[in-house]
Amino acid sequence: MTDTRTLPDPDIAWRAFERRDRAFDGRFVGAVRTTGIYCKPSCPARHPKRENVEFFADGAAARAAGYRACLRCLPDDVARDSAAVAKAVALIEAAEEPWRLDEIAAHVGYSPHHFHRVFKRATGVTPAAYARGLRAGRAADALTEENTVTEAIYDAGYSAPSRFYADAKTRLGMTPSAWRKGGAGVTIRWTTAATSLGALFIAATDKGLCRVSFDEGEEALHRRFPNADIERGGEALDALARQVVAEVETPGARRELPLDVQGTAFQESVWQALRAIPAGETRTYSELAAIAGNPRAVRAAGTACGSNHLAVVIPCHRAQRSDGSMGGYAYGLERKVELRKREGVE
Repeated sequence: MTDTRTLPDPDIAWRAFERRDRAFDGRFVGAVRTTGIYCKPSCPARHPKRENVEFFADGAAARAAGYRACLRCLPDDVARDSAAVAKAVALIEAAEEPWRLDEIAAHVGYSPHHFHRVFKRATGVTPAAYARGLRAGRAADALTEENTVTEAIYDAGYSAPSRFYADAKTRLGMTPSAWRKGGAGVTIRWTTAATSLGALFIAATDKGLCRVSFDEGEEALHRRFPNADIERGGEALDALARQVVAEVETPGARRELPLDVQGTAFQESVWQALRAIPAGETRTYSELAAIAGNPRAVRAAGTACGSNHLAVVIPCHRAQRSDGSMGGYAYGLERKVELRKREGVE
């Protein structure tokens, strides 16, 4: 009998096999009774019938049940990759100074080039990007708490202020002093647009969209950035707003909208995973956690969805619980149901 205590729900596991989802590699293996072989979820081999497949937590459990590893997908290599990525993440998170790629690879027993690919496939970002995101996320939090920008920079793990300033433009969307001072010196333009699901509030910096929400107004921006220059948008924002409205009314098209939102490395990986979900499909919070590189962080994946600043543009309405229920939605479950229905999800 399969031990399901450490496995995803069997229906989730089977769906991962059907779409050959690499995000689930290393979380379990599927064993085919008719061939006696076990495979990783992304194995390119032809799919067996559902009734001929059972799932195990890992290759060792499958071998104990009498199965042998697939020579095509080499499922046992995945467990080694997962352990290496987990060890690398622990090294990065505990380090006071950034690790070089060759140093990380040596510690986990891989060549630098190969481990670069393994890490990015598992987490969605490179080791260097993960470290930058981690430091910048800590800095963003510290900038709201510390007495000085310099204190926040060092407490976040930067070796020098110049390192942080080099990252700040891309990670925070504004200078660190502006972040610390409630958006001082930054211009944020806003508008509202009518949709069939209610008025949509849309705001953007010069870099891109920073807020898209239902049931909000200008006061929300003033609370978050009390010292920013906040003004009504002009024609440029109107053009952007029309594209955002189209995400509500005619979902499905791949619209490349400029964004100016930041979070922790994990949050951003979840948001990237949400944006990668095709219209008409859904992902569970556990699937999103796995794609973001931390299969155990299911609750954190749900929190990342709730922290999404860009309703519809980052489609957190496509996320749900493992039992198929809706989960939460900041703008009301009725809107979530309607958005999904428009994409063909009943």
